[in-house]
This record gives sequence, C-alpha cells and structure tokens, in this order.
Amino acid sequence: MSIVVAGSINVDVFLDVTALPRPNETIIGKAMRQAIGGKGLNQAVACAKLGVTTHMVAAVGDDALAPQATGFLTANGVLTDHVKALPGATTGLANILVAEDGQNMIVVTPGANGLLSPADIDAAESVIAAAKALIVQLEVPIPTVRHALERARAHGVLTVLNPAPVDPAALDLMPLADLVTPNETELMKLTGIPDLSEASLITGLKALVAAGAKQALVTLGSEGCAALIDGALVRLPAYRVKAVDATGAGDIFNGALVTRLVKGDNLVNAMRYASAASALSVTVKSANTCPTPDQVTQLMAQQP
Repeated sequence: MSIVVAGSINVDVFLDVTALPRPNETIIGKAMRQAIGGKGLNQAVACAKLGVTTHMVAAVGDDALAPQATGFLTANGVLTDHVKALPGATTGLANILVAEDGQNMIVVTPGANGLLSPADIDAAESVIAAAKALIVQLEVPIPTVRHALERARAHGVLTVLNPAPVDPAALDLMPLADLVTPNETELMKLTGIPDLSEASLITGLKALVAAGAKQALVTLGSEGCAALIDGALVRLPAYRVKAVDATGAGDIFNGALVTRLVKGDNLVNAMRYASAASALSVTVKSANTCPTPDQVTQLMAQQP
C-alpha cells in the first residue's frame, strides 16, 4: 500500500510578527526561523508519518538548500527516488509571516518547482501505477499536474486534487479528480459563492462536482470541514485546541485524509481523523508539524 505525492518542495523562512501588515505598511518582526516545507512535501511527510509508504515526485535546485530538503524527506520516511535535482535551478522558497493569533501570509518563489515537467511524471509512472492514491497541488505547473492526474487515472489510482494555491485553471482538472479538497477561500474563488453559509457551501461543492469532480469537500479552518455526500452537506466541527501557527494545517489535513482513505475509512471518518491531525498541527510553530498516529487517536478519544 502506497501513496504518491507529486508537488512542491520549499525552504520556508518564517518571520514572527505581532499582527499581519496592511498594504504599504512596514512592521518590525519579532523573530526569524527556517524550516523545510512546500505543500507537496508537507503532504508527503504527513502521509509517511501517519503510516503509509509514500513516494515524492518533485524537483529541487542544485543549491545548498536542496540536500537539506531531500534529507528532511528521507529523515521523515518519504522515498525520494523521484525527487530530481535540476542544474542551474534554485530550490523553491517560501517567505511566511506568522502573527500572534496564528494567522499567516505566504509568498512563494517557485524555483525548481516551476520546472517539474510531465516527463518527470512519466519517469515515476511505475510507482504511480502501484499506488493506492495520488495527491497533487498547484505549486507546480498545471500541465504537469494534469499529466500526473491522467497517468494515475489510467492506472485506476485514487486521484486527490488540493487546488492550492488557487488557480481558475483548476476547474479544467475536475474531471480527473476523484476528490477535490479546497479550503474556504479557494472554494469561493473557484465557484464564486458569496459567503460561507450552508446554502453557499452546498452551491460551491455542487459546482465542483458539476465541473467533473467525483467528490468534493471544503476545509473551514476553525469552523471545521464539510463535504457533499449523496447531495447533502455533512459538516464536522473543528477540534478545540490553542492555535499557535496555522501554517501547513491544510497540508496535514490532506495527507491525513488520504492516509485514512487508502486504509479503508469512508470519507466522513477520514475527515474526522484529518481534522484531529490538522488541529494538533496548529499547536506547534512550523509548516511541517504532523502529529503521530497515537497523538491523533488520543485527541479523537478526548473530543469524540
């Protein structure tokens, strides 16, 4: 049983601030720290730490940051045979502002992520064909994402599209997605819903299904998550924790969700598990803070 994650690898530079700046405002930061991240890497590490063999298909540069990133993946149990080092390229970089209330702002410079190609997907086709699921995001080129989904679909592999960062072109990928997992902002931008009322959530999720996705769910931050199941909205509340840093919480949710799906959970139970994993992740400063399976099950027992 395995999962393939095709996507981004970034070095994350965090700047801790009292509050997020307004446009044209200069503020003084409180501290700076560095970590390894990227939506693809975060999701791959979550899958591996939560107990599924995980392969990463990605690109890094030939700079000093690349071995840090690949070493981090290896140390966390992710297989890196299909992480390609590109001569002359820089490893992806993310600058992340984190406020005291846990909210964040992120600017990503793609570097090698922007050079991941359909040929790189073809080179990994054997591991895709043998996998239970493929997870993709939108921090690598859309044609590469499309090709990965096409190859996975051709082999009968579960395809999960996390349309982040949001891009209207993601709507064209819906027919290739068995499951699409936007957050609330991404759902609004993709479907044009005006708010997050229950009626709007139903309208938005139905629009994604109408665009071709087999199933659709939305993560709602501190408001939990919701999915469209048999035409009805099923909503789960968030687990109650003290938030310190929300960076990467959606990535942990996606990794945990797919881990439980390939282990045989239905969508609702997988969402409940993923909600607990993502809740625990926001209690620690960093983009890659996936808890252990024991920690997740303990929280679920404490807050059933």
